Parts: sequence; C-alpha cells; structure tokens
Amino acid sequence: MQRGKAGLSDKTMVDALTPAIAAMKTACDAGADLNEILHQGAAAAQSGMKRTIEMQARKGRASYLGVRSIGHQDPGATSSFLLLKAAADIWGK
Repeated sequence: MQRGKAGLSDKTMVDALTPAIAAMKTACDAGADLNEILHQGAAAAQSGMKRTIEMQARKGRASYLGVRSIGHQDPGATSSFLLLKAAADIWGK
C-alpha cells in the first residue's frame, strides 16, 4: 500500500488482503486455533476478491482499461486469495 499507493476499492490485491488480515486478527483475538485463523482469512480474502468484479480499476495495468475493467475479477486479488487458501489448506491441518 505504501509503495503502490493502493487502497481499498482500487481493484488491487489490497481488496483481498485487507479483509483477510482483519479477519485473521479478529479470529486470533477470539482465541481461535491456527486452522480457524487461516480459514477465516481465506474466506475474507475470497469475499474481497469477488467484490473486485464490480469495481473499476484505479491502479496498475488494469487502470488503463477504465470502465472496461468493470465486470472482471482482479488478478492480484485472485492470486492473493489463492495464496491464503493454499496456506489454510496446508498449514491449517
């Protein structure tokens, strides 16, 4: 966020990672085990990733598309979700 100046609703990986971090912190504060923390984070990342479909890209290469970026899932948000899902699937066992 600092380097790329991206924020929420810019249609970037931030839209998946920010809710994932918040969900994992909440689960950790509630005393959840690692499995639950990781799965909560992955679920929040998936939700954030899906929200990018309706957004217009404001950062990165997709921003050059303007309104044509609406209706397409952000690849950065998708890869961020997939990484968190893999971590939950492997480390959460």
